[in-house]
Amino acid sequence: MGKKGKKEKKIKGAEKTAAKMEKKVSKRSKKDEEDLETLIAEFQSLDAKKTQVVETACPPPPPRLHASLCAHPDKDELILFGGEYFNGKKTYLYNELFFYNVKKNTWVKSDIPNPPPRRCAHQAVVVPHGGGQLWVFGGEFASPDGEQFYHYKDLWVLHLNTHTWEQIKAPGAPSGRSGHRMVLSKKQLLVFGGFHESARDYIYYNDIHAFNLDTFTWSKLTPSGTGPCPRSACQMTPTPDGSGLIIYGGYSKAKAKKDVDKGTIHSDMFLLKRDGKDEQEKWSWVRVNPSGVKPPPRTGFSLAVGPAGRALLFGGVCDEEDEETLEGDFFNDLYLYDIQKNRWFPGQLKGGRSERKRRRREKKDREWVGQAEATPPASNEEAQHPVEIVKEIITEDGTVMTIKQAIPTAQTAAEQSDGEEEEEDEEEEEGGEEGATAVLSVEPCPRSSAMATVKLGKLYLYGGMFEVGDRQFTLSDLYCLDLHKMEQWVVLVQMDPKTQEWLEESESEDEGQDEEAKGGEEDDDEEETSEEESDEEEEAEHPPVKPGETLSDYQKRTEAYWQGLAHANMGPNAKDKKTQKVGLAMAKVFFEDQA
Repeated sequence: MGKKGKKEKKIKGAEKTAAKMEKKVSKRSKKDEEDLETLIAEFQSLDAKKTQVVETACPPPPPRLHASLCAHPDKDELILFGGEYFNGKKTYLYNELFFYNVKKNTWVKSDIPNPPPRRCAHQAVVVPHGGGQLWVFGGEFASPDGEQFYHYKDLWVLHLNTHTWEQIKAPGAPSGRSGHRMVLSKKQLLVFGGFHESARDYIYYNDIHAFNLDTFTWSKLTPSGTGPCPRSACQMTPTPDGSGLIIYGGYSKAKAKKDVDKGTIHSDMFLLKRDGKDEQEKWSWVRVNPSGVKPPPRTGFSLAVGPAGRALLFGGVCDEEDEETLEGDFFNDLYLYDIQKNRWFPGQLKGGRSERKRRRREKKDREWVGQAEATPPASNEEAQHPVEIVKEIITEDGTVMTIKQAIPTAQTAAEQSDGEEEEEDEEEEEGGEEGATAVLSVEPCPRSSAMATVKLGKLYLYGGMFEVGDRQFTLSDLYCLDLHKMEQWVVLVQMDPKTQEWLEESESEDEGQDEEAKGGEEDDDEEETSEEESDEEEEAEHPPVKPGETLSDYQKRTEAYWQGLAHANMGPNAKDKKTQKVGLAMAKVFFEDQA
């Protein structure tokens, strides 16, 4: 009894501390938010001039991240809303609305009166109610210099059949936040976590709220059991039967010694379980320990729900920190979580026809060598079962992560691919989407904060960002992967490196700020022009792509050049492994631009 009482007292103390911190953050950020509210109001006055719906065919949207990408419930379309872009000096926020036709590979920009204010890091969920609706909650607005933040707590709905925006004002809404997660579970929108940040303080949340789509009312849930600690940017997936939802991973930071912020990447998993019906329903937290090959710790990953309710996780970043530097290790791998089996497994691609033919030739070569050597296996069972490697890693949040990786033997791999590949090769290869770029043996470059969604059994991945040294590349490319075939990525929109603008303040610019105030604008224009010319000259000196050369051949031939260029950008302290990885990514970008 004593231990239980002590535990309850500790929980109540933590809740009281969180309440004090939220009050402190709210008080300190009030002035900042008042300043930003004036700026937001100015933007809204511009939006107020829109009096009718205007739809315009357009090229793909410009680069952005922290937007929302959803699949239309009735049409073969994807819906892109909001997002942000940073060019090194200035932050741009969007409230633009785009529709992408997955069959025709075309974009349409839709200007609708009374849109939500500009924002990023919000959440959007599509529901089939009323002919289709897009619900948007929360997010943030940043000042142009990126020093002040305003966190929204408003709720909007876009009626897709009438193309009208409507703000829903209902009491009891969650506090202003961004980086939270929102999903549809039966007739409720469930909101979990997120954070609120000012220039000096921040707080992370682990509360959960429900918005009833029938009654248009908010309620705060109070599940029993121990749930996730406060966090943002987690993966939240509803169970296929509507009985609850799964939460995995996320990120949070806290004050460490000497008032230094310390970030934590979470890799734990929880089930929020629903029991009972309607007003009698009760919620409870259950810790989940999945099997299989779990993703290595990361944040900024993209998430979507695939066929059969499987959760999809793509990419992300894990910071590598030493005494002097902080470098991000970006990913472009794909993991799937089977909710019913409680198991993780990597999304391994089979490759196209040429790749399958190559594997079949290798299989025949292995069989021929095996017959020639006439070396019998130790046992029949041993030859058929893969070797399993088990590793344990302790993450920063104290979670013990067990990674089990099955390494198939040559015979096992051959047996698994036999027959299936021969049948597939007899059929004609299906073409990509109409008007799409020709299928290339490429994959999305490593990135974080990309937008992902699933439509017609295909995973669509748009935008995001990666870093090279101190420079941030914001992306605008679009990829597609058939989740049933799992063969290869299809490039729908290529990234154009020429759209990448990056402005940096040099020491001379800092010293000469007074001169600029006295009329140095013309000199700045001349300097920017000369910089652009020098950039074009440098770009022209990159090793050219030879006719008929593949990406892998080009990367092998020019690896030393691109690694040297990456090393020059990242500084003398950059690790060789890191510069090699970044160099290959740079070579890929240049190759796709020239292809």
